[in-house]
Amino acid sequence: MPELAAHVRDVPVNQIREITEAAWRTPGALVLSIGEPGFPLPRHVLEAGMACLDRDETNYTPNAGIPALREAFAARFREEQGCDVGADRVYVVAGAQQGLHLAMSLLLSPGDEILIPNPGYPTFAMTGRLLNAVPVGYPLYPDNGFQPRPDDLEALITDRTRVLVLNSPSNPLGAVLGGDLTRELMDLARRHDLWVISDECYEAFTYDVPHISPARFDGGTPGAARVFTSLTLSKTYGLTGLRIGALVCPPGLKQKMDNVMESIVSCVAAPSQYAALAALTGPQDYVQHASGHYRENRDAASAVLDSLGIPYLQAQGAFYLWADVSHVSGGDVRSWVRRFLADSGVALAPGTAFGSIGEGWVRIALCGRKEDLLEGLSRVPVRKPN
Repeated sequence: MPELAAHVRDVPVNQIREITEAAWRTPGALVLSIGEPGFPLPRHVLEAGMACLDRDETNYTPNAGIPALREAFAARFREEQGCDVGADRVYVVAGAQQGLHLAMSLLLSPGDEILIPNPGYPTFAMTGRLLNAVPVGYPLYPDNGFQPRPDDLEALITDRTRVLVLNSPSNPLGAVLGGDLTRELMDLARRHDLWVISDECYEAFTYDVPHISPARFDGGTPGAARVFTSLTLSKTYGLTGLRIGALVCPPGLKQKMDNVMESIVSCVAAPSQYAALAALTGPQDYVQHASGHYRENRDAASAVLDSLGIPYLQAQGAFYLWADVSHVSGGDVRSWVRRFLADSGVALAPGTAFGSIGEGWVRIALCGRKEDLLEGLSRVPVRKPN
């Protein structure tokens, strides 16, 4: 058999999937390693998708998506972020991951460098490598609240750097970028003429702080704008399996976007698009209920970790807690989570899934049943005072 391409052979294993699939094979395991919302979908969303099938509306849609859905995404972005975004800048994609791949496909040539957060979501690096680009992690340190420092980023920029990836609210950290820092990072991108890809998958879930998109600080005309914003309905409405999201693009890219979209996915399935339209334009009870549930789980899980003496980052957004288990992980948290699953029946995502700075840390998903969450965390060994 011929060999696969070198850039595919070099893509690392996704350690989140590794531990989660091991948990799925373990009878009775408590799975706190994956961000899968657990609420039933709203009936009006399901009915919109089924009605599309009943109409036999199963043909191709425009590359960019059905016009009503594009406008719904644009309207929401305008309302929440105050950005002058028209539907012509919105591309409907098969989930945020396809949106990230689409954006990187447009922006990266072989050998180009892309700045990604460390710790950060694994597919930032995986997708970059699949495009023959070079992911360069910018550090998010515990002593700075896992927030980026512009000077650290600037020190990493070379003549091959093309793209800066920002992620707020953060997966895995639950950290949220404030307005002043977001403006600073956009100023840095302008100084070095970098594109910005902003992953805003968890924009609906922040706690006592606002979500501020980098697009607020972007130029709005061709030649000045540089931000691609990746959105999804997977987390906001629990539509993980329908694979539906949006990529909000700078103006003036229609023909290029159509060409790349056609070559990657052609178009997103029509039933998913109509379900998404119903989610965006219908009652928002699901989002309100989910947000309250995640906040309640965050507070309850924080109390358990406090009782165990385990340090963690206070989550301001998303639905994860980032906790320090270095007192038991022995410098190899990837191996420790596997032992912990085998010994205790609880799956946690190892911090090294998200980058080297994640060594000694774990990501805890807050989106499931509170009873399972608290039971699982109660099995983590106590951290004894020094």
